Amino acid sequence: MDSAGYTSLTRQSGLKHEMQMVANNIANVSTTGFRREGLVFSEHVKALQPGEPSLSMGTAHTRHIDTAQGPLTQTGGTYDFAIEGQGFFMLETVDGPQLTRAGSFTPSAEGELVAHDGARLLDAGGAPVFVPPTARSVALSADGTLSADGIPLTQVGLYMPADPNELSRREGVRFAVEGEMVPAEDANILQGFVENSNVNPIIEIARMIEVQHAYQMGQKFLDKEDERIRSVLQTLGR
Repeated sequence: MDSAGYTSLTRQSGLKHEMQMVANNIANVSTTGFRREGLVFSEHVKALQPGEPSLSMGTAHTRHIDTAQGPLTQTGGTYDFAIEGQGFFMLETVDGPQLTRAGSFTPSAEGELVAHDGARLLDAGGAPVFVPPTARSVALSADGTLSADGIPLTQVGLYMPADPNELSRREGVRFAVEGEMVPAEDANILQGFVENSNVNPIIEIARMIEVQHAYQMGQKFLDKEDERIRSVLQTLGR
C-alpha cells in the first residue's frame, strides 16, 4: 500500500474513535456529573527520499476532558451537593483516590458520606466526611463547611489536577489523575443541588453527522485506491 493508503487508514481509525466518543457523549447527556469528552488529533510528518514529498499522517493522539460547568438542578436533598466553578469532589475508591462532579451522597451505617457504590467522600484534609447518625439537621455552606445541628464538622474537599490534561476517565463519571492534585479555588458548593451533564446534544449530533460524512468520504477514497492498485497489477501481469 502506498503513502496515500496509509494516510487514509490512520485517518479512518481516528474518525472511528471520534465517532465512538461522540456516541458516548450523547448516551450520557442525562448522566449527573458527566464530563464531555473530545479527541485531539496530531500530525506526524516524515521525510522520505530526496526529491520526494514528505509523508504526513494524522492520528487520534489523546482524549480531552471538557471541564466546562454543567447546568444545575435543585433537588432539595440534604446530601446532594453541586460544585459551582472549577474543581472536583474526591472519593476514596478501591482503585485509589478518584475525582468526580457527581455529588449525590448518602450516609453509611457508620455515618460516612458515600457514593452509590460505597466510595467515601473525602474532606479538605483527605479524611472521610463523617456525619453523626444522631444529627437532626445538616447544613453545608458555600465554602464546603459541613455542620450538624449548628456545630461545624469538617470542610468538604474540592480538588483539581495541576495539569488539566492529566485527567484520565475511569468508570462513568470518575477520573484518575496521573500527576499532582491541588485544592480548587474560587469554587462554591451548593447543598440541595446536583450538576447535570455538560454535553450539548445539538452540538454532538451535528459533530456525529460531520464525522460520519468524513468517514464515508475516506472509505470511498480507499475503495478507489484499491481499484487503482488492482488495475495496475492486472496491467503489469499481462
